Amino acid sequence: MSDTLERLMNCVELGKISKTSLFPPSLKGQDGADELCKLALDQGINPQVILNQALIPGMSKIGEKFSQGKAFVPEMLISAKAMTAAMKHLKPFFATGEIKRNGVFVLGTVMGDLHDIGKNIVAMTIEGSGWEVIDLGVDVKAEKFIEAIDKYPNCIVGLSALLTTTMVNMEIIVKEIKNKYPDKVILVGGAPLSQDFCNKIGASFYSPDPQGAVEFLKKFAA
Repeated sequence: MSDTLERLMNCVELGKISKTSLFPPSLKGQDGADELCKLALDQGINPQVILNQALIPGMSKIGEKFSQGKAFVPEMLISAKAMTAAMKHLKPFFATGEIKRNGVFVLGTVMGDLHDIGKNIVAMTIEGSGWEVIDLGVDVKAEKFIEAIDKYPNCIVGLSALLTTTMVNMEIIVKEIKNKYPDKVILVGGAPLSQDFCNKIGASFYSPDPQGAVEFLKKFAA
């Protein structure tokens, strides 16, 4: 791996967004993910290589730490912001097809629930692993999920809920999606959920953390 890619990977993992970012203190004054991704392109490094060898491993590293309880929500958010700063330089290459997406992931917080921090972390983590993420936002009804599936028929769907009072709406949404798309793969997540609940409502997969979702999605990558 080139020195630039290694530094970029570390910036994503540690949450170094740009040269002016004060966090983390150990990298103060050094180039961040923003500058290093541009530098990698200027050095002629293939955009797909930048994604596969720097951005995805960087997000994977922080995701694994989060799963192990060695990193927490603030660290995940700052790493995701660093990844996003780098990704803006790669966006044109997705449009031209020079970088191939793994697939489309449609995500939303279910109806009645306005919480989005967990959803946002999942969205940025999955985007950082090479998927196109269609974020439907919060308080999303079944009809809106189905409209997105109509538009992206091969997509995988993610449902998020933070409250015990709104997680029950997942069952309604899963049922309505399955009525039209019986084989649709649906992931569920959120603080009050469990594998038993996932099984009960007929969802395909439950993960307590974003990295688990990333690992599950690997089997569906194009």
